[in-house]
Amino acid sequence: MTIPAIFFAYVAVLLAALIGVGIFSEMRRRGFTPSQSEDRIFRCPDCGYVYTDDPDVDRSRCSQCGKLNEAIKF
Repeated sequence: MTIPAIFFAYVAVLLAALIGVGIFSEMRRRGFTPSQSEDRIFRCPDCGYVYTDDPDVDRSRCSQCGKLNEAIKF
């Protein structure tokens, strides 16, 4: 084997290893991200308490002061 062929093989193996490590780490990162919750977010204007409730609830009662609140719209 010639020197340029050995150098090319060395660089190709290193690049393949780096690409493999990158793909492996990206697959592991995607596996640990939490799934998004479907719950609605509520904030009480009287006491300032922020809480969540089921997605099918339009108005929810604050557990701190008992006032009915509308869901926050983003």
